[in-house]
Amino acid sequence: MNTLKAGDKAPMFKLNDQNGELFDLAEALKTSQVLIYFYPKAMTPGCTVQAQNLRDVKADLEKYNTVAVGISPDAVKRLTKFTERDELNFPLLSDEDHKVADDFGVWGLKKFMGKEYDGIHRLSFLIGQDGEIKHFFNKFKTKDHHQTVLDVLAEQ
Repeated sequence: MNTLKAGDKAPMFKLNDQNGELFDLAEALKTSQVLIYFYPKAMTPGCTVQAQNLRDVKADLEKYNTVAVGISPDAVKRLTKFTERDELNFPLLSDEDHKVADDFGVWGLKKFMGKEYDGIHRLSFLIGQDGEIKHFFNKFKTKDHHQTVLDVLAEQ
């Protein structure tokens, strides 16, 4: 797993969101910074807390000209349910073949309860409007992720 870091150029991509509409990172960067957060599976406890907290600080993110975008290997249908159930107010993108996760270096070997498997590592990237990764988030708890992001944005 060769994870991208701050200073690297972010891979440009297009993925379907929870509504089946195409999200284009290059287009999104024309108007704001983008916080891309990778998460393992929609509607699981940790992923739910992380998404709800980002939902609740959307206005704070906007003060820093930043929008949140979640990416997981879930199908669009599952993302739709997650968005509706938790009243999420930002795009969730479906990366079923994990190509974008591979491009960012967040897909790789994981261990859970003695078993090894390939999956998404819970990592986040703040991408500036120039397409450069401004910050790489790899040390946070799911319940504090939103505050960690806001603290970094406040320092910019």
